[in-house]
Amino acid sequence: MSTVPWTGPEWDDPDLTRLARQLRDAHRAVAPLPKETRQRLIRHLLAITDLAKRDAELADRRLEAFLADFQEAPDVR
Repeated sequence: MSTVPWTGPEWDDPDLTRLARQLRDAHRAVAPLPKETRQRLIRHLLAITDLAKRDAELADRRLEAFLADFQEAPDVR
């Protein structure tokens, strides 16, 4: 029995793929932060991820705002 390794979904939506990658990168960016800050930011990212299931465009806008705030706020790092 030969199995072919899974290479991802058979559909391709560039916007959703970009959103997923940005969410992944945002999670990686908050991972090294202190525990309390990291937990607060991860909850925010999880809310954006949940929103993406229903409204990808709104989730994208919220993620962009999150990333802009994250990059500007020196106190969260």
